[in-house]
Amino acid sequence: MHVSFRECDWFDLWIWVEFQNFPSEPEKQMVDELFNSWFLLGKLGGFNAVNLQVQEMGLDISYLDYDNATAEDEMMSVMHNMGEVEYERNWARCWLDLGTADAIALDVLVNALRQFSQEYVAIEQVIIGGQNDDWPINREDLDN
Repeated sequence: MHVSFRECDWFDLWIWVEFQNFPSEPEKQMVDELFNSWFLLGKLGGFNAVNLQVQEMGLDISYLDYDNATAEDEMMSVMHNMGEVEYERNWARCWLDLGTADAIALDVLVNALRQFSQEYVAIEQVIIGGQNDDWPINREDLDN
């Protein structure tokens, strides 16, 4: 699975997924759930790279003294909005307003899509940001 980044506007970001074959309805539902689950975690502030206390401890987290005060002192890191996942031929796309979520959100999504591609539906490429010449964005449709 090839991953590429184009011009990224955190508040107006398109993510494009090209499958090897046209996805079936059950496969589309799985993609929808992947994006919806990822967005829900982002909406709840799950992608806050400033507060990674467990990650920073390393492998031995037994009896970790989690610092709630530190967690509460950090700025919220939440996604704001997500459009519906749309499908056309062997492409899927989704519009997002990532709000104040940190870039770790995109790492988590790419990791999930990589595993999804290996286990369920083969993905040729993921394009984050910019335009896709195979499926242009109609800005008038976004305003409706």
